[in-house]
Amino acid sequence: MAQRVSLITLAVGDLERSAAFYEAMGWHRVPSPDGVIAFDLIGQTLGLYSRASLAEDLGIPADSIGGFSGITLAHNVHAAEDVAPILARAEEAGGRILRPAGDVFWGGFIGYFADLDGHVWEVAHNPFSPLSADGEFRWEGY
Repeated sequence: MAQRVSLITLAVGDLERSAAFYEAMGWHRVPSPDGVIAFDLIGQTLGLYSRASLAEDLGIPADSIGGFSGITLAHNVHAAEDVAPILARAEEAGGRILRPAGDVFWGGFIGYFADLDGHVWEVAHNPFSPLSADGEFRWEGY
């Protein structure tokens, strides 16, 4: 298996409502089959799929998908001052702020929000892992 995540799929309660949230964050949909909404990212895609459909695909009860899964999605930014405006935009779009922007013990600057279905996003500036000019992230930086 290559060291790559190609597609991140989020189980959501209402496809159009969730898509509107990500569009309010400034993201743009790409053409996709009915029942799936996709947003191309730098090097991967974020897919939205109904909770019931994903549970059916997995062969598990739909009510077993939900709540905090122990996974966060991180959106790294070029500068510490970029964190708070993204959190504000998420809150304006209906998201919930879990941790306001601030310093973190390892020397970065972060905040957390949950989207409409409770998926947790970290917005982070990591001065030890600077992004490439186009925003690509690598642990050791560019």
